[in-house]
Parts: sequence; structure tokens; C-alpha cells
Amino acid sequence: MSVWDDLVGQEKVSEPLAAAARDADAFVTAAAADGPLPQATSMTHAWLFTGPPGSGVAQTARAFAAALQCVSPDRALGGVPGCGFCDGCHTALIGTHADVSTVVAMGAEIRAQDMRDTVRKSFTSPANGRWQVILVEEAERLNEKSANAVLKAVEEPAPRTVWLLCAPSVEDVLPTIRSRCRHLNLSTPSVGAVADMLVRREGIEPDVAAAAARATQGHIERARRLATDKAARDRRAAVLKLPLRVEDVGSALKAAQELVDAAAEDAKQLAEEMDAKETEELKAALGAAQGGRLPRGTAGVMKDLEADQKRRKARTQRNSLDLALSELTGFYRDVLALQLGSRVAIANADAEDTLERLARTGTPESTLRRIEAIAACGEALDRNVPPLLAVEAMTMALRAG
Repeated sequence: MSVWDDLVGQEKVSEPLAAAARDADAFVTAAAADGPLPQATSMTHAWLFTGPPGSGVAQTARAFAAALQCVSPDRALGGVPGCGFCDGCHTALIGTHADVSTVVAMGAEIRAQDMRDTVRKSFTSPANGRWQVILVEEAERLNEKSANAVLKAVEEPAPRTVWLLCAPSVEDVLPTIRSRCRHLNLSTPSVGAVADMLVRREGIEPDVAAAAARATQGHIERARRLATDKAARDRRAAVLKLPLRVEDVGSALKAAQELVDAAAEDAKQLAEEMDAKETEELKAALGAAQGGRLPRGTAGVMKDLEADQKRRKARTQRNSLDLALSELTGFYRDVLALQLGSRVAIANADAEDTLERLARTGTPESTLRRIEAIAACGEALDRNVPPLLAVEAMTMALRAG
């Protein structure tokens, strides 16, 4: 199955990307044979992928990176690069290709020191003779210094380097950077398209796939996780019970504490899985014997890693809270739909009894105030308000209506 099959509901984007991958392949082939380079080409050195959360922006960029690294022999027979099975495609998709570097924010932003080695690598030739691909998954998190470093790299790129920047919208990227990129905008895939993907790619039962796609309103990764991970379904069920647990002050504060604790536990589990492995790998790279002391002068490197891991843990907790806020917003949106006499747009059909109960006991005005309280919680978290204080303020506002 080709890499383009992962682009759920994005046919208008996959076609120009496939054409660019063909032109890129022709360029590499001609260069390797010392032949004349193609003149007309749809390939360029910098791309900007934008789209709403869940549209698959990062997945689209990674699929394109895989197509650029495709070494399938079918290309010589007129096949589109991006077979999905060759070594180039496979390693690019799973993140182990030597010529595909991925940059993500360890904390709230991508700092200049996080970009330094990547920018330096962007000026080197690809190790396997094809393309040096730099994938920045959250370009909106570039700070001033890191954005300037990227700008210099895309202004004067190496001949075989391609930058792939991902962001929610073009406004989230510096005008000087986006003006040097070819822009492709993705749309939210339909619920039906996401459900079909879950059935074909994950082997999910059709009814389960449809329920997951409907509950997440076409958010690809959340739908996949909801359909395949029981723990994710349990956490969602707990979040959707919160509106019935804020009937008094004590219950509202307890619900807030449990929500924050659940997010902290998510972050802890991820840290346990990744931190120990990263620490051991760095120690080995620094030359420390297993269980032995670090060489002199390397303590600062270990402290830098610990600081990065701490920022990532805080970011993971924030991501978990963002997901809970999104699910609560969808829940109250369904309540509002029922209060206004519409059933077509209901996403949380599995909680319909609760939705109808709240719709009967409230008004559209109170439901809108609750949705605004959830949005205010997200804004407070953006301002680095302590999570428990922000969530407690939200649950108290949900109680007041």
C-alpha cells in the first residue's frame, strides 16, 4: 500500500505531491547519470503544510518525505515514488532514515539550540545520494531565534535539501519564511473517510470505526487511538462524566483534581518509556561503561537532557489536558445542538442519555457560557497558569452555568 493511501480525504493535496515526487526522482536520476537536469518541475526546496488539528498535516509531510526517499524499482517503469514498502519509504515513515530529520518541540517552543544541529545538517549532502529532508512538525512553535535560523536555511538551501514545515495556518509562520515555501492546505477529512481508513488500515470493525470517527469528528489520530486503545476509551468516558459531577463545590474541585492527575499520569507513563532509554543511549554515546561513571566534563550534557525531558513531560501533560478540553467542548456542543432542536450533528451518541438530561435542565445561554469557560481554561494554560488552578476555575464555571 503506497504512502499516498495514508492521506485520508486529501486527494487535492496528494496529486501535486505525487507530481513533485516524480519530478524530484527525475532530478536525482539525471544528476546521478550526469545527464541534463529537467527544466520544468513542480518540485521546490521548501514546503508549508497547514490544516486544522486532526487533518493529518504531519502525516502528509512524512508521506512526502518517504516518497522523496523511495528506491522502489517500479519508478523506472513509470510508477509513482512512494511505494510504502522499500527501505527508503519504510525507514522514512518510522523515523529512522538517515536523511530525514524530524524537529518537534520538547516544551512550549522550538528553541534555537534545538535547531542548531538540524540546520547544520541541512547544508550537508544526503548520505544515500537522494534528498536531505528536514521535517518541522510544529513550525508555529519556532521562537524568534530558531525561526531566524530556519529562515537563513530556506533562503539559501543546499541543492538537495528539502524543508517540510507543518503548522495550523499560514498566519502561524513568519511571513519571510512562508513566502519562500510552496503552501498546501489540508482540510478536515469526513467522518466516513476516517471510518473507512480505520477499517482498511487498522482492521477495526465497521461499527467501532464509525463510532470512533464520529466521536472525534474526523480527527485522524484521535480516532485511531480511540478505536485501538481501551485506555483511551476509558479516559474519554471519564471526561464525559465530568459534567454530571460538578453539582456542588466539593465535587467540582474533586473532578478538577482527578482530571489534572490523569494528565500527569499520562505524562509520567510516557517519561518512563522514553527517558530511561534516552539516558542510557546518551551515556553510551559519551563513552560511559554500563553502570559506570560518566567521563569528565560530560555532566552538563546530561543536565541538558534532563531539562529537555522535564519540558517534554510538562508538554505531554498539557497535550492530555488539551484533549480533555476538546472532548468537553464537543460534549457541550452536542448539548447545544439538542437544545436548538438538531440531532444531525451529535458526535457523542454513546452519551445521548446524559446529553438529553443536560439539555432539558439547562438553556442554550448557559451551555454557551460553559463552552466559553472551557475555552478560557485553555487560554489560562497558554499563559502558564498552574494546571490545577485553571481546571478548578473551569469546573466551578461549569457548575455555575
